[in-house]
Amino acid sequence: MSLPHLLLLEDELPLARLLRESLSRSGYQVTHVTDGQQGLAAFHQTPFTLCIVDVMLPVLDGFAFVRELRRTDPLTPVLFLTAKSLPADVVRGFTVGGNDYLKKPFGLDELLLRIRELLRRTAPPEPAEMLPSVPVGRYTFLPFKQELWFAGQLTAKLSHRESELLRLLVQHQGRILDRSRCLHQLWGNDNFFTARSMDVFISKLRKHLRHDPAVEILNIRGLGYKLIV
Repeated sequence: MSLPHLLLLEDELPLARLLRESLSRSGYQVTHVTDGQQGLAAFHQTPFTLCIVDVMLPVLDGFAFVRELRRTDPLTPVLFLTAKSLPADVVRGFTVGGNDYLKKPFGLDELLLRIRELLRRTAPPEPAEMLPSVPVGRYTFLPFKQELWFAGQLTAKLSHRESELLRLLVQHQGRILDRSRCLHQLWGNDNFFTARSMDVFISKLRKHLRHDPAVEILNIRGLGYKLIV
């Protein structure tokens, strides 16, 4: 069985060396690059299991790297490592396609825990768990193609996070999707920053579903969201 292959984008060489050695000892294969442009080139040549991305990179920063990555790959999990900790920066990281956000300085044990949890959360489901196409009002939702169809036409190619969030809403259709439980399942925690990120993705889903006025995603204050069809 091959080792999980991690792509590490970090321009602080002492930190990169420490992370590479520690991750290798923990059972991961690691490829290290120092800027976002090198990261894209490496990613297009080699399949990676997960990307660890510093935000403040030369040539092409971490946000821009992930934005470009998501144009062709909506699934590979991304963990941001950064000293940027303003709420707007954290929300931006999730919005461009990141899956988790770890602030510097951090402990190696926490990094390893975040990596394991990300790989667990983003592992592909077993075939028996795969849902067929699902009606959402007049829409047809294809979860594992991450597509929304309306009146026989493809109207939205969803991101991985949008698709997973819509899948949970559909599973709880007519019932409240607990906010905290959803955040833990998709983001790994329910802190302020991930909650803001989920609000952004709920707004995106509402726009995708706007052509059918019978479909609503209600905000149930203090509890969560409810999909009404």
